[in-house]
Amino acid sequence: MENNSKTYKLTKQGLIDIKSELEQLKTVEREKNLEALKDARAQGDLSENADYDAAREDQARIEKRIKELENIVKHAEIIREDNRKGKINIGKRVKLQINGNEPKMYTIVGTLEADPLNAKISNESPVGKAVIGRKKGDTVTFKTEANKEINVVILDVK
Repeated sequence: MENNSKTYKLTKQGLIDIKSELEQLKTVEREKNLEALKDARAQGDLSENADYDAAREDQARIEKRIKELENIVKHAEIIREDNRKGKINIGKRVKLQINGNEPKMYTIVGTLEADPLNAKISNESPVGKAVIGRKKGDTVTFKTEANKEINVVILDVK
């Protein structure tokens, strides 16, 4: 699944977070896993050792995630702060009122940093695509893949 030609659009903070997770995996998680493997081996017969199997699965998960993160770091593209006054782009904080609901602040981020529960929406999400390039005061209406109409009022851009 590794696509080496893909670039990953990240904010500066997003790249810092990924590098931090990578460091955590390479040092702390790998070390814990090696201890678990050593303890499981000490139990003797590995053919029916559930602890050993679990530790090996965990090792595979850790190594896979390390490879993923190293690839992301290698192909990361830092999103330049777009200083065009009031235009929405990646890295901007926007106050949106969606379908007449309570207005809420969101940060527009690249897909890897998207975290809707923490008000970080992807530039490639339906709402993200609809508001990119727009400005405060604009109203945008678009249809979702499920053909549901969404109405977004842009109340503020920071």
